[in-house]
Amino acid sequence: MKKKLLGVLLIGALGCQKLTEETKDKNISAAMDYVDPFIGTGFHGHTFPGATTPNGMVQLSPDTRFEGWDACGGYYYEDSSIVGFSHTHLSGTGIGDMGDVLMMPFTGKAKLSQGLPEAPDSGYRSRFSHEQESASPGYYNVKLQDYDIDVELTASPRVGFHQYTFPEAEEAGVIVDLSPTIHMHRSPKHEIRVISDTEIAGMKYTKGWANEHYIYFYAKFDKPFKASVFGNDKLIEGNVYEGKNAKALLSFSTDKGEKVKVKVGISNVDIEGAKNNLFSGIEDWDFYAQKEKAEALWSDKLSTIDIKGKSEEQKEIFYTSLYHSFISPMNYSDADHRYRTIDGKIKRDDNYDSYTVFSLWDTYRTLHPLMTIIEPSQNEKYIQTLLRKYDEGGILPKWELAGNYTGTMTGYHAVPVIVDAYRKGDRNFDINKAYKAMLETSTFSRDLKFVAHSESVREKLMPNAKLYNDSLGYIPADLENESVSKALEYAYNDYCIALLAKELGDEKVYKEYLERSKRYKQYYDSEEGFMRGKLSTGGWREPFNPRFSRHRKDDYTEGNAYQWSWYVPHDIDGLANLIGSKELMEEKLDTLFMTSSNLVGEDVSNDISGMIGQYAHGNEPSHHIAYMYNYVGAEHKTQYMADYLLQNHYSATPEGIIGNEDCGQMSAWFIMSSMGFYPMSPGETTYTVGRPLFDEVEVKLENGNTFEIVAHNNSYSNKYIDKVLLDGVQLNEPFIDHKDILSGKKLEFFMTSEPNVNAFKENLNLSKK
Repeated sequence: MKKKLLGVLLIGALGCQKLTEETKDKNISAAMDYVDPFIGTGFHGHTFPGATTPNGMVQLSPDTRFEGWDACGGYYYEDSSIVGFSHTHLSGTGIGDMGDVLMMPFTGKAKLSQGLPEAPDSGYRSRFSHEQESASPGYYNVKLQDYDIDVELTASPRVGFHQYTFPEAEEAGVIVDLSPTIHMHRSPKHEIRVISDTEIAGMKYTKGWANEHYIYFYAKFDKPFKASVFGNDKLIEGNVYEGKNAKALLSFSTDKGEKVKVKVGISNVDIEGAKNNLFSGIEDWDFYAQKEKAEALWSDKLSTIDIKGKSEEQKEIFYTSLYHSFISPMNYSDADHRYRTIDGKIKRDDNYDSYTVFSLWDTYRTLHPLMTIIEPSQNEKYIQTLLRKYDEGGILPKWELAGNYTGTMTGYHAVPVIVDAYRKGDRNFDINKAYKAMLETSTFSRDLKFVAHSESVREKLMPNAKLYNDSLGYIPADLENESVSKALEYAYNDYCIALLAKELGDEKVYKEYLERSKRYKQYYDSEEGFMRGKLSTGGWREPFNPRFSRHRKDDYTEGNAYQWSWYVPHDIDGLANLIGSKELMEEKLDTLFMTSSNLVGEDVSNDISGMIGQYAHGNEPSHHIAYMYNYVGAEHKTQYMADYLLQNHYSATPEGIIGNEDCGQMSAWFIMSSMGFYPMSPGETTYTVGRPLFDEVEVKLENGNTFEIVAHNNSYSNKYIDKVLLDGVQLNEPFIDHKDILSGKKLEFFMTSEPNVNAFKENLNLSKK
């Protein structure tokens, strides 16, 4: 709580309205006090601490660096200077983009360059201290030490709201810089227009991770300025510039303690859209009123789940995780319901909300299943967007960004998101279109007409791996990169298609895709005991070392054979049979967690982090593995490992996320696991139980029911389950169904300090589907 307390004291010192119990909105959830947006801004979490709203188009946040892996969120906690405050950011990704429309207030002689981190005085960047910095949902505050300016930021869904408190200064102002982008992608076209002495607008077109990214802005100041416009650091004549490296210097003088406010509307459509977003989004100049509106939006989301427990730190981790889970996907429609399509058109649909930032390789695992519980109607909107992008582009996205197919990552994981929602009863989308889209996305076709902005993206969307999977029945390692990961993911994705085919009564497709889902078996080398690359000649790729990793250039995606050999979430019984028996599978799981964490290779993937043995919690392919003990009769080991991960791999610190946050997936794992259950195989309606972290949890469902979880005798040492009751009836297997949650049942855990191997009277019949 230290940073939030310091921020409140700093606001008071500035003479601002202090939020007290008398003035604070009584409807604001107590959960708000537990959110710390700085969690994940250190190590490799790649989160940002700035002001945003749930699913907001605007993420107004400080930028401390633009280059390097730890610049993905724009802000890195170890940095000591701020370049400025831009309006778009990604939350926890492993690739950088956005960081659009940067603004930086200053005093003294203006500088046009950013300056260097090791020499802040060489540009307009400023030193800062974490002791004079605070953040909470919808709000960010910092003192720029070089300028003696206090910066406060808040937001509405489409508007960033800045408030700068200046010292007395004859020379002061704000730099507007369109040139920087996170990871410094090419910006081939900029536009700046000075509209009046209080308004400025423009456009930025970037070719980066999102190959065609348009951002438009319209900014309104409450103080007149004198504007100077620059192109390539040269002063231009007039008030309009179109070209590259566009900047504007907005100058004025200030009195001591004078507040200068600026509201910035953004749009992906055009300047008029940005202007309309601005004036419809925030109508007045009351900064603190808007801050309270942003807080109310967050409070509504965070109050979905109430928890009671003994650890204040765990509450911070939980509610910050919930906060991170609501940041993306992000709104991509203007206030007038216009939006940019994936094929580059501008459309309007008053009955449709478009979204962007779909990190599906990550989020299908836990984030979207979490949404089926706490916000199914919003999850349906995400699916509507995925299907609309299929209409526009011809194929389901796998990592969509700013209206672009990026082709990033592997598999076709829009499939489990759709199937999971449908089978759980969330069906506010065209399932026939979805079914057709899944079948087309899962198979190779040279005739499939779809939009991609480059040939490399087309190849990623329709890789030869699909051709080989269709024609050969497997993916040769010598013909396709990351062949093992792709094959295993295709098998799981195809299983989900089989489930849907069965639901829809398509027996032929059901049988075909069920067969395809079993193809993982041919990659298992029984002699080595690992999934391996299989060559076009039929043999195994040699040499083989299960610890070997060569990032994105070997047989496994961001991992190695140790981690990927467990990626059969849909057929654990079949995997156990490959290994030899459930007993041998248990021993093999033990080895995974207890072996050396040594990795081999000259270019080991940085994503392999959060190691316990060769288990890597910092990356998603490992996320289900701790729960596999539940399927082999060793439930107490799932309880132990879930407890260990919850207690040791998350903390309420900037370094508190053990790997890339990945748009809510790392956080969603903590939320679900801390409540005591987990979705092993999204598409299935069952959850497998683990170790509840909190004494009491209440989940308020959209249907009006409340799902209640109680952990009796719960403590740090009592990590094992003695028995579990569901509405008073003892569970005889470690599973609950989605309908148990929706009907508002009560799940009771009775905890003990010693493993109880008889906590469940019988184990799951693994062949039952």
